[in-house]
Amino acid sequence: MAEHYSSFERGGRRWLLQRLTAVFLIGVLAFHFMLLHFVNHAADITFAGTQARMGQISYFATMWLFLVTATFHGVNGVYNALVNQGISGSQKTAVKYVLVVAGLLLVAQGTRVALAMNGFL
Repeated sequence: MAEHYSSFERGGRRWLLQRLTAVFLIGVLAFHFMLLHFVNHAADITFAGTQARMGQISYFATMWLFLVTATFHGVNGVYNALVNQGISGSQKTAVKYVLVVAGLLLVAQGTRVALAMNGFL
């Protein structure tokens, strides 16, 4: 029988954050789906309409939190999947820092775009 190993300690901080971000992402995706498929039909979505929605602080905040949460969830998931595959030592450290930098760059660029669409930039 193969040994089962997980980098997530059940009940640990990373384990909890992965689950909490998953719940948040499911909720925001449901909101997004309802808004863009039932309230506004996909064929009616325009750049100007998106800019108008981004001008509403609640929508802007929700989309920005979605960006940050999805980035964390994805980066944390990739890192832990690689740890589960057996990387260790300097490889593990290098992967961790590359993923942290990539995540920060993604959040920075997404924030720039969101602020530009909102009219703040």
